[in-house]
Amino acid sequence: MPAYGQGKEEREKQFKKIKRMSWMGIWSVIAIILFFSAIYTVQSGQEGVLLTFNRVNMVAIGDGLHFKAPFVQKVVKFDIKTQKYVTGASSASQDLQIVSTELAVNYKVIQGTSPEIFSLVGVSYEDRVIQPMVQEVVKATTATFTAEELITKRPAVKEAIKEQLIEKLAERNVLVEEVSITDFDFSPEFNAAIEAKVTAEQKALEAERVLDRIRIEAQQAEAQAIGVKNARIAEAEGDAQKIALIEKQLSKSPKYIEWLATTRWNGELPKVTGGAIPFVNIPMEEDGLATS
Repeated sequence: MPAYGQGKEEREKQFKKIKRMSWMGIWSVIAIILFFSAIYTVQSGQEGVLLTFNRVNMVAIGDGLHFKAPFVQKVVKFDIKTQKYVTGASSASQDLQIVSTELAVNYKVIQGTSPEIFSLVGVSYEDRVIQPMVQEVVKATTATFTAEELITKRPAVKEAIKEQLIEKLAERNVLVEEVSITDFDFSPEFNAAIEAKVTAEQKALEAERVLDRIRIEAQQAEAQAIGVKNARIAEAEGDAQKIALIEKQLSKSPKYIEWLATTRWNGELPKVTGGAIPFVNIPMEEDGLATS
């Protein structure tokens, strides 16, 4: 009996030891769960919004390691890095042409304002704030330009949209960094009309270039003709001056009259001399006889 009693007592001790260790293990697990439930991290480029029984703490939590009350508090994380939102908008131009605009907006949540954004619109602020605001601004802006101006004044259209988005979204704690118009699309009829106009303008430009070429060629031909004319005039004037100089020199010579008659003789003898003696003795041959 004593041996049996001792064995029973020993088993009870072991059972109590196992039970105590089991409870310690359970409490350790609970402690570990509570510990890891109490700590959380906010990554760089994020902000945390702390909720206590779903009540928003209006102080934004920055990046790093933080603690919260397990099962009582929870954290909602907001991305405050630059994000890209792409959307399409259909609207009417000033001249009532239907235009489809594809727009890309680079934006980010203003640092420190995530609790306010969460309390007003929750985490889906892109769908509730940015999307309707972009649609409104695009429609209002395109209505101030004609369809042709939307093409020819695209940078001005982009700046007008950007300025309005910056102003309106800043009121919702969203900072707009850049806006890009990636595409404008019009009705098939308008596209055909634009293509026809561009073709006509190209043909007119080509005709203008041809006309300019003809005008330049005419000017060159005129200049060349004037140059030839001036050259001939200069040559004639030179000959006249040369002859005048020769005549001036010969006028001082006794044989000047004889030289003058020689240079002006046309090669034919006069038919009738009138009995006068020729003033130049020219040898002649007629029927094989020499006459003087």
